Amino acid sequence: MQATYPVLKRPAPQADLSRTRSPRRALMALGLGLALTVSPLAGVTMAQGVPASFADLVEKFSPAVVDITTSSIVAAQSGGQMQVPPGSPFEKFFKDFNGQNGQSPDQPMEKSEALGSGYIISADGYIVTNNHVIEGADDIEVETFGHKTFKAKVVGRDLKTDVALLKVESPDALPFVSFGDSDKMRVGDWVVAMGNPLGQGFSVSAGIVSARGRELSGTYDDFLQTDAAINKGNSGGPLFNVNGEVIGMNTAILSPSGGSIGIGFSMASNVVSKVVDQLKQYGETRRGWLGVRIQDVSQDVADAMGLASATGALVTDVPDGPGKDAGILSGDVIVTFNGKDVSDSKALVRAVADAPIGEMVKVVVLRQGKSVDLDVKLGRREEAEAQSDTAGQKPAAPAEPQTSVILGLTLQPFTDEMAADLGLQPGEKGLVVMNVDVASEAYTKGLRQGDLITEAGQQKVATLKDMQDRVAEAKDAGRKSLLLLVRTQGDPRFVALSLE
Repeated sequence: MQATYPVLKRPAPQADLSRTRSPRRALMALGLGLALTVSPLAGVTMAQGVPASFADLVEKFSPAVVDITTSSIVAAQSGGQMQVPPGSPFEKFFKDFNGQNGQSPDQPMEKSEALGSGYIISADGYIVTNNHVIEGADDIEVETFGHKTFKAKVVGRDLKTDVALLKVESPDALPFVSFGDSDKMRVGDWVVAMGNPLGQGFSVSAGIVSARGRELSGTYDDFLQTDAAINKGNSGGPLFNVNGEVIGMNTAILSPSGGSIGIGFSMASNVVSKVVDQLKQYGETRRGWLGVRIQDVSQDVADAMGLASATGALVTDVPDGPGKDAGILSGDVIVTFNGKDVSDSKALVRAVADAPIGEMVKVVVLRQGKSVDLDVKLGRREEAEAQSDTAGQKPAAPAEPQTSVILGLTLQPFTDEMAADLGLQPGEKGLVVMNVDVASEAYTKGLRQGDLITEAGQQKVATLKDMQDRVAEAKDAGRKSLLLLVRTQGDPRFVALSLE
C-alpha cells in the first residue's frame, strides 16, 4: 500500500503562541501532468525561460531521490470473527469472548507495508521525508535510484510541519541535493516533482507553481501549490526548481473524488530546511515561545481601535509566560518583532518560532493608540506545551441573574455554575450570550449562544451596567463601532460591532 496523505482541516481563525492544535482533513488525488503551451504576451518579460527538456536536470539529480518502504506489525484481519451491531444485548458477551478490543486474545499478527519517497541531503546519508510516511513504522528501508538498499533510523521528526529526518550508513559517499530559497519562487515558475508514485518506482512530473503561501492545517504551514502530478507514494519527495534546487517537499494533494484535479501541495523548503537543521542538531525542534494568543487585525477591528491600518497581530489573551512577564496586554497590537514589521498573525507565529530561545527580543506594540517598546525573553514552545495547565482559580461571587439585550445580544453575567457548559474555569468574569438576534450584525459575525464577552472597548466587563457604560462611552466619543473580546469554549477573539 502507498503512504496515505495527512488529514487536514481548515485553520482556526486565530493563532495561539502558547499552545498549538493541528486537526486535519483528508486530502488525496491522482495527479495528472499538464502540457502547457506558452505564447509571448506584449509587455510581459519572461523572467524564466521555458526549458526544451528537463532531461538534464533529471539525470543529474535523480540519484539523490529515494524510495522509502516502511513495515509494521498489526493485527491480522479475520473474516470469521462474529460482528454484532452497537447497542445489541449481545455486544458485551462478544466483547468478552473476543477480547477487550473485539479481537480474539490469540488473534494472529501480520506485516503491513507502506510506500513513500524522500531525498538525500548529505553525502553521509541524511534523508528527508514526510513524518506521515514513517509514522508508526517498525522498520524503514530506503532504496536509491541505483537500487541500493539501506536500513534507516529516525533521527528526529516534527508533527507540526510533517517533516522527518532519517539516517542511513553507507561505505561510499552518497549523491545528494541542496535546498533552494522557496521565497524566490513565483507563481508561474516551472517545477519538477520526483518520487515513487503508487509504488511504480521512480517517476518524474513537471508543472508550475500555481499559488504560494497556502495554509492547510498547521501553525507553521507554508505550502507551494503546484499542478505537477503528485500521487500517493510521492509523499516526502522533492519539488525542484529549474536549477535543481529543492524548493519544496511534496506533502498533500486535494481531490473531492480521488481523481486528479491538478492541485498538489509542497511544504516550502525554507520551512523544511530550518526544521531539518534542528532535528539534525538536537533530534527535536526548538521553537521560540512568546506565550500570547493572537488574531489578525481586520478592517472593522482596526476602525474600532482607531488604527491607521489593518496590520499587525492583535493580542487576545496573555496567560502566564514570557509575554506576560514582559508586560504585553490583551488588546495590544504587535507591529514589530525582533526588528521586523509584523504584517499579520501568521507572520508573527513564524518570526517567534525562528527567534532565539532564552534571549531578549525587542517587541513594539500599539496600546491605546501609542507605541510601546518591550523587551521579551523568549521561552521554548515545546517545554510550554509539555506542561499541564493545573493552576486553579478562586470561585467568583454569585452574579446577578438579570438579562439585557444590547447590540442584538441577550446578555447575562457569568456564574461559576455556567463554567462547565461553556468550557471555562470557575472565577471568570464577563457576560454570557444567552441569545443572538439572527437579524443582527452580531449573528453575522459569528457570535452565538454560550459565548462569553470579557471586554468591551478594551475594558473589562462583568456586569450589564459595565456593558451599557462601554456602549455609551463609545457613542459619546464618536466611535462607529465597539470592540468586544469574546471567548468561545475558552478561545478568545476580538469582534467589532457597529453602534449605528
